[in-house]
Amino acid sequence: MNDQTWIWTCDEEIPSKVEAGRDVLQTMLGQLEAAGWSDRDLFGVHLSVEEALVNAIRHGNQLHPEKVVRFECRLSPDLLWVQISDEGDGFDPADVPDPTDPEQLEAPSGRGIMLMRNFMTRVDFTNGGTTVIMEKQATPAQDSQAS
Repeated sequence: MNDQTWIWTCDEEIPSKVEAGRDVLQTMLGQLEAAGWSDRDLFGVHLSVEEALVNAIRHGNQLHPEKVVRFECRLSPDLLWVQISDEGDGFDPADVPDPTDPEQLEAPSGRGIMLMRNFMTRVDFTNGGTTVIMEKQATPAQDSQAS
């Protein structure tokens, strides 16, 4: 990641409010769009980052008004790097039930990690589950037009 030429960076602490998460998400998506990222990539990044932000705000910080979520983002023409950290107790991603398991199909939650892993190039949880690091390699133009 260190040899990238970043065309946009963001490093913010946001309150534990879903609206604050939406604001940084929209700013990031605007930068991706301005950089010429495909609609397909924008869709996957939108879904993944929104899920990670909502998880940090609701599950990690439990909407606690005195806790913050740190949102860090780096964008190059072909790579997006995002790190989202909360002040919660953390979790073990291995303990999250598989949402494709027939017993979990009707569960109202539990699909976020699966979606992030399907749409992003890299997803890692660190700091006891209080931080998620995600990367998305832009789809080459010819590949994004094929679908």
